[in-house]
Amino acid sequence: MSREGFKLLFFQATIISILCYLGALGTPWLFGLTGGWYTLSRPLVSGFLIGLIVGDVKQGIIIGVAVQAVYIALVTPGGQMPADLNFVAYPAIALAIMSHASTGVAVTMATTIGVVGTIVFNFFQVGNSYWNHRAEKAIEEGNERSFHFNAIWGPQIFNFALRFIPSFLVIYFGSGFAKQLLNSMPQYILDVMTFLGGVLPALGIVMLLTIVIKKNYMWAFFLFGFTAVVFMQLNMIALAMVAVTIAVIFYFAISTNDDSDGGNSNKTQGGSENNDEEEEF
Repeated sequence: MSREGFKLLFFQATIISILCYLGALGTPWLFGLTGGWYTLSRPLVSGFLIGLIVGDVKQGIIIGVAVQAVYIALVTPGGQMPADLNFVAYPAIALAIMSHASTGVAVTMATTIGVVGTIVFNFFQVGNSYWNHRAEKAIEEGNERSFHFNAIWGPQIFNFALRFIPSFLVIYFGSGFAKQLLNSMPQYILDVMTFLGGVLPALGIVMLLTIVIKKNYMWAFFLFGFTAVVFMQLNMIALAMVAVTIAVIFYFAISTNDDSDGGNSNKTQGGSENNDEEEEF
């Protein structure tokens, strides 16, 4: 690679690593979790941004959508994460795009790096206890300046180091290595990785359906949408219009049934009250 190529790679790795820090679960600068964790750390968003940075928006969005499908039902109760979505969104997707990996291989790489990223997140949580004790000590001493540093700046410097440095090293030194590694792998290993990468998005969709679908009859809506896309080949705009129409009809049908059931129950209660009065008379 030429000197200009190294400079460009350095610049790209720096920008992507800064985005990795800004999207971390604990970075408050972009409207808290709203702009950071819940926006920048979504693989679909990061794939688009990384595509803009490296000059391949189309591939960035394709890989971002595939990875997003895997983690579409990811929840982090109490700060516990089965996978670090921030590392999935940035160094993993960037590594996949810059090494020209296929979508299936990219998904497999992303899930692997995401699991490894939980070690960094757990270390960040443990490290925060150090800053917490120092902040409590500053409160007892009445030292406002020390409290601000230990409650805000210290943890953020620590967070920046844990996000920026690994992301930068993986992108700057790993992209060329990953490309050479993929080129040297036997085809059957790549086929296995592609197969696993194709299954994982389906697993993410299934996890989402188990959360969303509360009643058995709701599977009919899912099957209708699947049929409309696969067999009727409707695009997203047409499918959205059909979905809205069905949702409105279903809503009014349920509302009508509830109103009729409520009216019948009121009549029944009124009739029983009249019968009670006649018996008392």
